Amino acid sequence: MRPTRPPLHRGVLASSVVKAHPIDRKVLIVAKRIDLFDSTYSHFTKDVLETIRKETFGQDIGQNSWTTIDEYDRFISWLSLRPEHHVLEVASGSGGPARYVANSVNCRVTGIDANEAGVANATLSVAGSDHADRITFEAADANSRLPFDDNSFDGVLCIDSMNHFPDRLKVFQEWHRVLRPGRRAVFTDPVVITGPVTNDELALRSSIGLFLFVPHGVNEQLIEASGFRLLKYEDVSANAAMVSRRWHESRQRHKDALVKIEGEERFAGLQEFFAAVHRLTSERRLSRVVYLVEKR
Repeated sequence: MRPTRPPLHRGVLASSVVKAHPIDRKVLIVAKRIDLFDSTYSHFTKDVLETIRKETFGQDIGQNSWTTIDEYDRFISWLSLRPEHHVLEVASGSGGPARYVANSVNCRVTGIDANEAGVANATLSVAGSDHADRITFEAADANSRLPFDDNSFDGVLCIDSMNHFPDRLKVFQEWHRVLRPGRRAVFTDPVVITGPVTNDELALRSSIGLFLFVPHGVNEQLIEASGFRLLKYEDVSANAAMVSRRWHESRQRHKDALVKIEGEERFAGLQEFFAAVHRLTSERRLSRVVYLVEKR
């Protein structure tokens, strides 16, 4: 039986007209390219950022996404991992989630990220630890051919980064190549189009970098075309709506300390970004969907 499509939000489908949310045009112009990742990874161990992560996520494992520990545990369980397995985490960021997987399953984990500051921070975080021999990080572009042999991994994790990969079919094909037969990948797409969205809202939602927005059905088609079998998919927008709200509120509470790191313009732009994530996700106009696929 083919997986069923997550239901669209009734409030959106009831009307084809969406009242535009007032957006500060000056902020929007700045927000077309707001530095979130470089700034975050370069100052990752700052006390204020650690405090914000705890207030945002509850349990801080170093994530920089819309996932919480209970959700991440559920995604990991879908991969049916064992200690002898080797996992590839795509867009590993600061390395915290990769360390969590290695510690939870006692398996090997390799993380890749295009952000060199993130990779440097992640590598430093495991140096001298008990798990240093089982966790490695590499700078690599997930949009290109991966620097690994065929059939190298027993699982792939990619949480809330699929929207940064413009050649999505090629990305899936590379995952298929490096996965062993019968093994699985879990990924989330946090910006699936499920309702009417204005161009201003899309610009604000994508203000932190390159984004690819697709409607329902596109990911499913590309999964099939790349040779994977789609096992399940599920709407997990509620987590993104909750986390973005908490993130915005925590940042506002610590505004003075953050402005010293980010500056006034960047702080304001990022607050607009987090508010947009919460609004669009809560209204299910841009939905967050998790997919579980298996190599045939």
